[in-house]
Amino acid sequence: MTELINNRVKRDLKAGRQTVGGWLHLCSSISAEIMGDAGFDWLLIDMEHGPGDYQTLLVQLQALSASRTTPVVRVQWNDPAVIKRVLDLGAEGVMIPLVGNRRECEAAVRACTYPPEGTRGVAGSHRAAGFGRFAADYWARANAEILVIVQIETPEAVKAIDDIVTVPGVDVAFIGPADLSAALGHLGDAKHPDVQAAIARVEAAAKRAGVALGTISRSAEEATTLYGRGYQMVTLCSDASLVAQGAAAAVRGVRAQVGAARG
Repeated sequence: MTELINNRVKRDLKAGRQTVGGWLHLCSSISAEIMGDAGFDWLLIDMEHGPGDYQTLLVQLQALSASRTTPVVRVQWNDPAVIKRVLDLGAEGVMIPLVGNRRECEAAVRACTYPPEGTRGVAGSHRAAGFGRFAADYWARANAEILVIVQIETPEAVKAIDDIVTVPGVDVAFIGPADLSAALGHLGDAKHPDVQAAIARVEAAAKRAGVALGTISRSAEEATTLYGRGYQMVTLCSDASLVAQGAAAAVRGVRAQVGAARG
């Protein structure tokens, strides 16, 4: 780390501004660097469904440090040991999946914050503190700068949403439409009326509490619609999807034009 934590996205969200994000699934410092240079406000390194480990996380964080993009990490579980490690490596935001109730939400916030507000372990030699160069300043700023994002993905969470979004320290309620639709019995059908009713309930609760809303989109048009509904943290794409879709489109285009034979 070459500078102290300075979370622009958290300030943007607090000010009511919309932010544009993307997902990093490829565990590659090269794709992270490319995505960071593209101008995203934030990029999320996915440790829940991505195949990476702490070493691939580190090199992606290093690659993003050359850009103005805020690095966020989705951890695999609401585990304080995991959250501590990704924050020590330099994540400026943590997304915690499958938060189902107020107690779990409070535990997530505590894991992201130093005492007395939380339970995050204190060290001064880690990357986030400049390997000791500015440890005291990092400790003083981290609780206010770390972005805490809880994922709403189950009927239990939807039922408890008013309790969840009123937990002090929660910055974003991020709706996971795939898991939520599956948990409601409509796997792959996020447009089902039951799923849409649950999403509407979360949207209303977050707005009442003054907590930013986040979710996933798959196009600029869909993102624009979501922003119009009050979302502030919207994913546009992932490095993996861009490569997969771009490669398939290139091959289709050639075959359509020249009918190139399969090898």
